[in-house]
Amino acid sequence: MKQGLKPGLRETMTVTVTDDMTAGFGGVKIHPVLSTVHMVYYMEWVGRKILEPFLEEHEEGVGASINVKHRAPAPVGKTVTFVATVREVTENKLVCDVIAEHDRAIVGESEFVQVILPKERLRENIERMK
Repeated sequence: MKQGLKPGLRETMTVTVTDDMTAGFGGVKIHPVLSTVHMVYYMEWVGRKILEPFLEEHEEGVGASINVKHRAPAPVGKTVTFVATVREVTENKLVCDVIAEHDRAIVGESEFVQVILPKERLRENIERMK
């Protein structure tokens, strides 16, 4: 990894909840609010945005774990801001705390862990699974 990735570094991303981001299963809408699935998607994306500038050409990051708590609803039309903050960095691991919030509440919190691997090793791991 390139130098400079340190605890405290932050990245943000803001999205507006749309109908296609709401909770539902099998095409049936359940609640007109941001689904947990979509919340996790943006939590991972904002954490990835932290990592990308620090990857070397031969490296890739992969999600290793995410521990999520969904705290409050975010209705359709609500603007949600995702903030990832680096908590821990090692030679091959990045741990971020991520908060999703809007003007009325914290929507969710997570710990997102990414592992940094050589691209060749990742490719080999994928090939073994075919």
